Amino acid sequence: MSIDRREFIRIAGLSTLLGLGGKTVWELLAPGQVEAQLMPKANALAAKRWAMVVDMRKLDEATAKKCVDICHKVHNVPDFANVKDPKLAVPPAEANRWQIKWIWTEHYHNAFPGQEHEYVQERVKAMPFLLLCNQCENPPCVRVCPTQATFRRPDGIVLMDMHRCIGCRYCMAGCPYGSRSFNWRDPRPFIKEENPAYPTREKGVVEKCDFCAERLAKGQMPACVEAAGGGLTFGDLGDAKSKVRETLKANFTIRRKPELGSNPQVYYIV
Repeated sequence: MSIDRREFIRIAGLSTLLGLGGKTVWELLAPGQVEAQLMPKANALAAKRWAMVVDMRKLDEATAKKCVDICHKVHNVPDFANVKDPKLAVPPAEANRWQIKWIWTEHYHNAFPGQEHEYVQERVKAMPFLLLCNQCENPPCVRVCPTQATFRRPDGIVLMDMHRCIGCRYCMAGCPYGSRSFNWRDPRPFIKEENPAYPTREKGVVEKCDFCAERLAKGQMPACVEAAGGGLTFGDLGDAKSKVRETLKANFTIRRKPELGSNPQVYYIV
């Protein structure tokens, strides 16, 4: 993409004045390339409100790793830690700073701060809790984004328009779950095996999990759900007969930082 950030802001401002709207700006920047990925097909999966239940009783470390690996593979998430070319290698001390993650694992005390105490069962403390964007009902990241690069769909999925992202990282500051990553450098050389079905990113933009919206549009379940072997349940909260509603009704679940009022839609069975 030959247009630079300053030119983007100029066009965005001009389109607002002319009443052209966001879609025209999108088409000026990338005519149909990314938008087409998310347009529902005839066999698309639809819901009133998508949600996910993570059953930690069925999710061991090996299964959790499969979920992480497949998510990062299908979405062209770079791996800065394992690069053979010494010219591109990231110093170990800076590995965490460069890291891009859509889905990852944490121990209980990191995943649920404020809910831990000294009498928590040892098995729970050691669980590899699978973390991702919580697709909040009231997403603080959307409220603080100055360009509407991050927005919430009617079905509850919080998406990123990476062509609108100006790299201010307000959304990262607003997200209380650490679910967003910033590309400090060009991620493309660090993609092990590029998936041509999903667009790559560039330096200076934020990215995150999007509940595999591009797969839902093609009638497919999220990649992590397919890899979890029953450890993840995904479905429509708006359908009383859906599997996700039945799972929530039959099990006690917890959520990350519910006291903040963002109303996260990822639930955990412990």
